[in-house]
Amino acid sequence: MTLFALVLALAALAAWIYLLVGRGGYWHAELRLPPAPHPQAVWPPVVAVVPARNEADALPETLPALLNQSYLGRFRVVVANDHSSDATADVVRNLAAAPGGRDPDRLGLVDVPALPAGWSGKVWALDRGLAKALQDVPNARYVWFTDADIVHAPDTLSALVYKAEIQDRQLVSVMARLKSRGVWAGLLIPAFVYFFQKLYPFAWVSDPARPKIAGAAGGCVLVRRETLEAAGGLAMIRGALIDDCALARAVRDAGGKLWLGLSETTVSLRPYGTLAAVWDMVARTAFTELDHSVFKLVGTVVGMLVLYLGPPIAFLALIFGAGSAAALIGLCGGLAWLAMAITYLPTLKLYRRPAVQALTLPLCGALYTAMTVDSAIRHWRGRGGAWKGRLQAGGAP
Repeated sequence: MTLFALVLALAALAAWIYLLVGRGGYWHAELRLPPAPHPQAVWPPVVAVVPARNEADALPETLPALLNQSYLGRFRVVVANDHSSDATADVVRNLAAAPGGRDPDRLGLVDVPALPAGWSGKVWALDRGLAKALQDVPNARYVWFTDADIVHAPDTLSALVYKAEIQDRQLVSVMARLKSRGVWAGLLIPAFVYFFQKLYPFAWVSDPARPKIAGAAGGCVLVRRETLEAAGGLAMIRGALIDDCALARAVRDAGGKLWLGLSETTVSLRPYGTLAAVWDMVARTAFTELDHSVFKLVGTVVGMLVLYLGPPIAFLALIFGAGSAAALIGLCGGLAWLAMAITYLPTLKLYRRPAVQALTLPLCGALYTAMTVDSAIRHWRGRGGAWKGRLQAGGAP
């Protein structure tokens, strides 16, 4: 038993040393979208597509932020009303008709038809919104997919297009700053962002020399239209629940170059103030990330437990154990826990959380492991991917 514990402690320490120095510096949390430094001679036409399902509360704040973009080129926003049962459509119509000097040609609305078999709800809404947007602006060079709960700074679109044009990137995406108010959100939201960076190291995603790594953050994705069409359009990812990363892979496979970063000025309004809210967000798609594989699920659970719970448990041997073996196990556990905490600090700083919270990452890892198991259970019960009263693959829960 002592030998087994020592092997696990050494394995955890070796894994954290690798993560500290060998996984693209994911934990530095330093990639940011720079502002456009100076005006270009020509700003290409852009269409924005906003899928909206029961978003009447968020749109009065998020849509004006889109309409008031300081972009100098042709720009049109189309909201895809995805069978909303609230006043989503009325909010859009009222904003389109409101006085105040906005370009009346900037905002359009399309009602999404019935969900066909084989399509996830959000991708179908994006597809129908895109069809309407390209009908309105046939010469659009870029498509900006953004969620209905995302508030953008006025220069966001200019910065996205400038990045794409100057660096010849076919997809540029930033991860919005998520709400982290409240005990559970403050504990788990920074960890969610940390885990996403670990799964898709942003520097590797943005490195054309690493073509096998592809990721994006669905709240803000700018994609070059011709590349999207060369990839087969949104029909190529029609059944995807994790649509942002599926889109990134499709663009990559079509020869496109990606860029993915963090943002402090692109902000999500989606509340995650309760444990249930965070739990549902993760459990909705976690098992999909594992390709619905039982083997990957078991491997993930074992790996997460060793990686995150192993170090603090091993560290207890240094306090309560006796003998040189216990001291070695405890030392390995303590060093692994320290390395873990170091990798968490930049993300905590991004979310303005206290540094001491870095010690809670093992607890977060355990909770996210439980969410992943629950995601598999939901899938096996036929309730995987449920979102706002509808299974993403179609039908009612």
